Amino acid sequence: MFTTTGSRGLYKAPLSKGLLLVLSGLTVMLSLLPQYQHMFEYNLTAVSSQQQVWRLLCGRLVCLDVKDSFCSGMLIYNFRIFERRFGSRKFASFLLGTWCVSALLDLLLAQAFFYLFHYEVEELPAGLLAPVFALFVPFYSSVPKVPVTQVLGLVNITNKSLVYIVGLQLLTSSPFMWLLALSGLISGGLYYSNVLWLHNVLFAPAWLCAVARYLLEPLFSSSQPSSEAPLGMGATLDIQRQQRMDQLDQQLLLAQFNEARANSRHQAQQAGLLQWNRLFPSLRRRRQAPPQAQTRPSAPPPPLDNSVAEEQVARLVEMGFSRLDALEALRASNNDINMATNFLLQH
Repeated sequence: MFTTTGSRGLYKAPLSKGLLLVLSGLTVMLSLLPQYQHMFEYNLTAVSSQQQVWRLLCGRLVCLDVKDSFCSGMLIYNFRIFERRFGSRKFASFLLGTWCVSALLDLLLAQAFFYLFHYEVEELPAGLLAPVFALFVPFYSSVPKVPVTQVLGLVNITNKSLVYIVGLQLLTSSPFMWLLALSGLISGGLYYSNVLWLHNVLFAPAWLCAVARYLLEPLFSSSQPSSEAPLGMGATLDIQRQQRMDQLDQQLLLAQFNEARANSRHQAQQAGLLQWNRLFPSLRRRRQAPPQAQTRPSAPPPPLDNSVAEEQVARLVEMGFSRLDALEALRASNNDINMATNFLLQH
């Protein structure tokens, strides 16, 4: 409930679903077959001194630690909102670009750490970890923060708190995880800002996406959830619990949205922002009007102050929403861009 990614499962997120199933399955298989784990170790010494470049591919895909695989899987599941909004190709391009840039940054940071502290980093945690940390950059900058509750009246719990807690848990799982997190955040910032035109250099080719859409999408695509369908008698307990969580999530969102609208209207009325003279023409002016002016057709009254800032509309359009939906959400939320974005993400 603390996230802004909604409760629609992996609908319209086949790449996220494929990463979760394939990488988690490989982690379980390697835990059952420990004699093959050395092939997937992320050994920087073997890469630099022994020229085993293939370890950059094998060691930066599959997690050897089950705890790292679980935390990274939870983060991928929460970050699936970017695949829904921007499409699987842009999402794959972001993962590919940050994966390549972070591979170079891992080597540079390890060398910098050796020159500063005279300690050689021989091995790093294996897995698709740096691109997962890179996704925190668009998550921080593009997903609005909406307060949910407070702890002891001091600590604010927002819709993004759970994601940051899981990221902190992943950060503290191993001694040199901070190096992967740093390289991931730097690569995410570079690719998200399109520094050195990385979008034009590192991207998923169209032919590869077409092949994946033809071969893999039927395997990893999810059906559209029906939130209004009643609970079936033959449904399992987990499905019933998930449907109840979906309903509670939607009720919580609607309650927050209606409460925000009510508070904004109450504040506007107290501040005197509602000017009745703009809605109805003055009676005194009508009486003082000359007869010639009365015979002419009266001009229409000025419209309501329902304007929307073009800058806010442009920001929502850049996030992937249509202009019509952005205008309606901003009008409904009284030009509150955080509430409008949260409402669009949930619907």
